[in-house]
Amino acid sequence: MTGSRPMRIVIVTDAWSPQVNGVVRTLLTIKGELEKAGHAVKVISPDLYGSIPCPTYPEIRLAFVRSAVIGQAIAAFAPDAVHLATEGPLCLAARRWCLRTGVPFTTAYHTHFPDYVSRRTGLPAAWFWRYIRWFHGPARAVLVSTRSVRQQLRAHGIAQVRKWGRGVDLGAFTPEAPPPALFADLARPILLSVGRVSVEKNLEAFLACDHPGSKVVVGDGPARAALERAYPDVHFLGPLFGEELAGAYAGADLLVFPSRTDTFGLVMIEALACGTPVAAYPVPGPIDIVTPEIGALSDCLETAITAALSCDRQACAAYGRTFSWERSAQEFLTGLHCIGSTGMDNAAA
Repeated sequence: MTGSRPMRIVIVTDAWSPQVNGVVRTLLTIKGELEKAGHAVKVISPDLYGSIPCPTYPEIRLAFVRSAVIGQAIAAFAPDAVHLATEGPLCLAARRWCLRTGVPFTTAYHTHFPDYVSRRTGLPAAWFWRYIRWFHGPARAVLVSTRSVRQQLRAHGIAQVRKWGRGVDLGAFTPEAPPPALFADLARPILLSVGRVSVEKNLEAFLACDHPGSKVVVGDGPARAALERAYPDVHFLGPLFGEELAGAYAGADLLVFPSRTDTFGLVMIEALACGTPVAAYPVPGPIDIVTPEIGALSDCLETAITAALSCDRQACAAYGRTFSWERSAQEFLTGLHCIGSTGMDNAAA
């Protein structure tokens, strides 16, 4: 991020610590990269206000705050740019204030929201695309992670999309990371899944696969207890972080990524950086990342698993090392829309 003047940036998000998911990890890392480069970042998140648990997903807290309250917090920071990271109630309040006061803002599309909500409610995904068009329509730019997602949003009438890729902590995620002691006793191949253990991640598609070896799940979530009962031979390790997570990747023979609703999938590039190939469905996210040299894609997950197990681990590690959080932060910075004095003068009035 050399050559860019220091900026003051507000990020409003409904997803924040202590939640553990790709959105939170991305925002925390980008905040750190921006601050390391000399930018000032203010995060407005649910932990700053009273909140209630999200129905059917209590780990997520929903904060309902008047737009004037959010607006005061934004204006007091006097930002150069405002970014709304999610489509939840905090960002709705911030969006309302920005539109009322004439402050430009950017948004991001982190999750296939219509498919995600459809899986949780049973309602048609098409109903929720109306909301996505409405929410993101006034944004000066919508930051998205991959080419296929950009194409998808444009096909649904959202034209102002910009690239914002993701990165890997290459100091932590390496093929040399020591594997969990448990792995020494497991039958090979070790098939690993990492992520939220919840219905929208489609984990049962992986667990039901009839493939020799051992299945390991890293992560936690509302579906974990039921899946542990249904699949007693699967090893559920709970959430892992840092070196322990890197070791799980490096010690596994394959990462299986069964999700159909992620727009990217950080765990795929983390696994690749550890030398572990990927098996997934041919959907947005995987189709932008996985090539025949580093994994396999198929509508039959077991077919993808069989093919991916023959991939060269050195090629996987080399490809994983091409993902940088510094470059991701630069793309985020480039995608922002500066407010300028006129916008904040209007807001202050």
